[in-house]
Amino acid sequence: MRKLVFLQSIFLTSLVVATPAFAQTAEVGQIQSFIQSVIQVMVTLSGFIAAGFIVWGGVGYITSSGNPESLEKSKKTILYSAIGLTLVLGAFVLSNMVSQLASTAFGAGM
Repeated sequence: MRKLVFLQSIFLTSLVVATPAFAQTAEVGQIQSFIQSVIQVMVTLSGFIAAGFIVWGGVGYITSSGNPESLEKSKKTILYSAIGLTLVLGAFVLSNMVSQLASTAFGAGM
């Protein structure tokens, strides 16, 4: 029991005596530019991937030789790639709009 009281008193003393840790100040503009850079890289990679799948679907469409199953599969590949590319570009535009609104609202100088 004495050991427990001793450990508790040391723990409470260390909490009282501990020096506070202050966080570094960071400008909103730096964080905003980092997030924009990450989003831009992701959009670029997604665009290349979607373009690759569109080409893959186009090659499959051309080489289907009238096979209805292969033709339908290629059409779906092209359609879903186009939908994905549209969503990625929409997200990019939306993130730029939010970035513009945030810099206007918070006054982040880039």
